[in-house]
Amino acid sequence: MAIVTIIEESVTAVPPTRAFNAMVLHADTLLPKLMPQAIKSIEIVEGDGKVGSIKQINFVEGVPMKSLKHRIDEIDEETYKYSYTLIEGDVLAGKLEKVSYELQIVAGSNGGSIIKSTNKYYPLVDVVISEEEIREGKEKAGAAFKVVEDYLIQNPDAYI
Repeated sequence: MAIVTIIEESVTAVPPTRAFNAMVLHADTLLPKLMPQAIKSIEIVEGDGKVGSIKQINFVEGVPMKSLKHRIDEIDEETYKYSYTLIEGDVLAGKLEKVSYELQIVAGSNGGSIIKSTNKYYPLVDVVISEEEIREGKEKAGAAFKVVEDYLIQNPDAYI
C-alpha cells in the first residue's frame, strides 16, 4: 500500500519559543510530569539527544502499549522545526514499517503559534491502514499536546 500522509495545522495561544521549548526540547521531563498516568519515562537510549539519537518512551503498567522508540531526524531551534521517525513499538502493531512526523511552529496572530504537522505512515507490504487507526493515533498525540498547552497557559513563566 502507498504511504498515507496527513497534513494538519492547529492554533495555540502559546508563543513559538515556549511551545518549542516545552513540546520538543524539554518533552523528556515534562511529559512524564504532566501525564504520570500514561508515561513512565522518556530516555535517550542511543546518541546524545541530537539528530540521529534514539529515544524510548516507556508507558506505565495498564496502558495498552509498553514502549516505543523514535529516531530524531531534525531539530532546528531557530526555525522551530522538529522531525522524528517512530521506528519501534507496540503502536506499529505489525502493520507499519515506521511513521515519520514533521513539526513546524510558526508565529500566529496575537502572540500565539500555528503548529503545522505532516505525518507519514509507511505500511508494511499488503497492509491496509484504516482511517480509524490513524485517527486513534492522532487523538492520543493531540491529547498530549493539549496537556502541554494547558500547562503553558496556566504557567505563563514556564519555558520562556
